[in-house]
Amino acid sequence: MFVVERRVYERIRERLCRLYGEDALPRLMDRLQLIIGRYGVGAQCPPEASGCAPWDQTDAVLIAYGDMVCANNEAPLATLRRFLEQHVGDAISSLHLLPFFPSSSDDGFAITDYRQVDPAFGGWADVDALAEDYRLMLDLVVNHVSSQSRWFRAYTNGMAPERHYFIEVDPKADLSKVVRPRTSALLRSVQTPQGERHVWATFGHDQIDVDFSNPDVLFEYLDILLFYVHHGAQIIRLDAIAYLWKQLGSACIHLPQTHEVVKLLRDLLTLVAPTVLLMTETNVPHAENISYFGHGDEAHLVYQFSLPPLLLHAMHSGNGRYLTEWAAALAPPPPGCTYFNFTASHDGIGVRPLEGLLPQSQLDGLVAAMEERGGLISRRSNPDGLATPYELNITYFDAVGIPGDQEASIRRFLCVQTIAMSLQGLPGIYFNSLLGASNNLRGAEQSGRARTINRQKWALPELEVMLGEDSSHQAQRLLPEYLRRLRIRRSQAAFHPDGPQRVLELPAGLFGVRRVAPDNSQTLWMVANLTGAPVQLGFARLVRRPRELQWTELIGGWHQSGEQLPSRFELEPYQVAWLVGR
Repeated sequence: MFVVERRVYERIRERLCRLYGEDALPRLMDRLQLIIGRYGVGAQCPPEASGCAPWDQTDAVLIAYGDMVCANNEAPLATLRRFLEQHVGDAISSLHLLPFFPSSSDDGFAITDYRQVDPAFGGWADVDALAEDYRLMLDLVVNHVSSQSRWFRAYTNGMAPERHYFIEVDPKADLSKVVRPRTSALLRSVQTPQGERHVWATFGHDQIDVDFSNPDVLFEYLDILLFYVHHGAQIIRLDAIAYLWKQLGSACIHLPQTHEVVKLLRDLLTLVAPTVLLMTETNVPHAENISYFGHGDEAHLVYQFSLPPLLLHAMHSGNGRYLTEWAAALAPPPPGCTYFNFTASHDGIGVRPLEGLLPQSQLDGLVAAMEERGGLISRRSNPDGLATPYELNITYFDAVGIPGDQEASIRRFLCVQTIAMSLQGLPGIYFNSLLGASNNLRGAEQSGRARTINRQKWALPELEVMLGEDSSHQAQRLLPEYLRRLRIRRSQAAFHPDGPQRVLELPAGLFGVRRVAPDNSQTLWMVANLTGAPVQLGFARLVRRPRELQWTELIGGWHQSGEQLPSRFELEPYQVAWLVGR
């Protein structure tokens, strides 16, 4: 253990030196010791040292806001816990609790105080209670703070140390190379005791970027990180991490210093909380996205951002070609790392991750299809001055569904959700996807924000009616089947995130993978019909000499002896089969 600690301390020292120079090292290492002393050093070896996997097939993450479910005379965090206990149970193991701190905009992502729970949500005791029930994931929003935060108010008043926490830029500077995720102006004018200044604001003028070239900023966030771990966080999600470090004349995205900071955060967790995992959120093209694995020394988990739009395209086209090509080319994650497979989140469906994977004509058709279904399109500014689609704002149920046909919409939705939970990695499920939520157009109109379309909050009585026996809402049928499939998944060793994956060569209307348990105790084939017509498939497309095995289809529940096995089996429209051969 002490050998591991010494090695990690040395890595941290080297990273701080690369970021801030050798002269600053003595002071920074002393500050590091103070933080570690405040929160204590973990007594367990890190998973990579102990050989223990940090996850298994029982893991599934639910993504929810702290006020997703509300009831009279009860803190929303407590109501959420009660709803999950009554209606979701053990189908999920982890909860990504979206920011519940005081904030001024962006549904919690413009934080005014990182260490307080918004009283409208409840208190730290409510967060701690959720951490007792679930593996808790919390957001470390490191790129920016609210313009109404204490830090930024101190900056505008010229107070130390915060007057050095933000990035001042001459508005005449050449910023043409900066990669933008928005169409808003990059710089915000603000009055200070020194006169007018222009500060960096990547995501909008209420979210002011902080300056990580100042080590004081880094140490503020190191302390906040460990504060969250103290309150039960077992997974830390690094929001918008790709834009962290700025350097004039560069694209200001994925800079080497940004990767160095992520690695430093992981090293600190290895020392203080070795079982806590780090996940990066980078809505960018695939190769850039997975760069945050580093060499297995950076993020433990990386969002699979190309998956949601590719699944959506496959369902709309009835053709799995592009999904298959991408999945077949996926490199296995480094040891101790895995993918976070999701279809929807609190944000929209990013289309930048389709770059190089889908022809422009196919993307244009997908954008048009989403607009036909009531979706909205968020755009970003390019260096050439043009604005291009950045994300599709639409609920995933409405995105894949067929307007006016609830039965087909449910089948199509379950198809793509089941594919996502079959792939190598951890499945992530957005709360509103469990309910098959439709577009919240009224909310988007009232807020003036496109993302509100998929950020609907619920009154508990409303949910009880939706899920009642007499309900005609799709949630009444969808939720039980979704949870049933998650529970089936929990008991299949082949779905272990460390189990290898091979993409099957199938006709265009099908998509399939072969999963194998890490200890070779189980082999499982997932085959999905992406079309609205029945499709037959030969067992020999899956394995040689299929009649030598006894077959079980886990979702449909049928068993077939090898001797009586037909040469082909039929998949109904949008059906997914989980086939196990023993």
